Amino acid sequence: MYYSYFGPLSLLLLLITWAALLITGFALMQIFHGIGRMTNAHSLFDVFYFSGATFTTLGYGDIVPVTRFGKCWAVIEAGTGFGFLAVVIGYLPVLYQTFSRREVAISLLDARAGSPPTATELLIRYGRAGKLDKLDDLLREWEQWTSDVLESHLSYPVLAFYRSQHSRQSWVSALAAMLDVCAAIQIGVRGSSAWQAKLTFAMARHAVVDLTMVFHAPPILNAPDRLPPEMLDKMRDMLEDAGVPFCELESSRQELAKLRRSYEPYIIALSERFEMPLPPWVMLNPEPDDWQTDGWDDGILK
Repeated sequence: MYYSYFGPLSLLLLLITWAALLITGFALMQIFHGIGRMTNAHSLFDVFYFSGATFTTLGYGDIVPVTRFGKCWAVIEAGTGFGFLAVVIGYLPVLYQTFSRREVAISLLDARAGSPPTATELLIRYGRAGKLDKLDDLLREWEQWTSDVLESHLSYPVLAFYRSQHSRQSWVSALAAMLDVCAAIQIGVRGSSAWQAKLTFAMARHAVVDLTMVFHAPPILNAPDRLPPEMLDKMRDMLEDAGVPFCELESSRQELAKLRRSYEPYIIALSERFEMPLPPWVMLNPEPDDWQTDGWDDGILK
């Protein structure tokens, strides 16, 4: 649970650290030239006080520069303080807009793939609705989403630690579910576009591999099998019952296993790194979606 606080607190501490290092750096220049030579400071405390007051543009005037170099240095520090403020004002909105954009797509997945989202549930719901041909649009949106997650989490790594507002949702579980969906479509779900599934799969795998390197999460090769043979048979039966034709060839099973080996070690590593549980391929005891429940008395929409 500490990761829930780590993201926001680390951002706050990052900004504080930046400011403290800049103030210290300007103060060290005064110390290097000698206390009392650039300003009328009389102690080490006065030097850091003057640096902080100048950086934040307080300008009390009790300690002032006394040399030309000191005056120029004070102007430079004050300008740096204004620049730092501008960076903070520009940085925070971009960060939270990116976080919000990520979470919107995850929330939309709730009614389409369940809570937590699973590949089998998504295909079943689309199959029962007779909308398998609409999977192209969904996969195209998630191809864009995964590329956005990759770019934003490489540029702002702290975003990876920000949790979703619902306990059964996370960017890692959503990414895993879409990789599972794309793998299943490529090897055996007829009536949908394997080409778009291949494109989305490529982008999503690229994202998980790069993110494991950025966050120093080596792939986990000895994890328990997420889709053992008996579970694959169960998945096939559930899909067939929902009107989703699923290929049963032995070669398809081998191809699915090959695709899974190409991404599961990495997504499992991300799951353990951020303590975000992965969804199963098949939810044997499905629970109500988040939108069907409330937080008052655990009521469920009938």
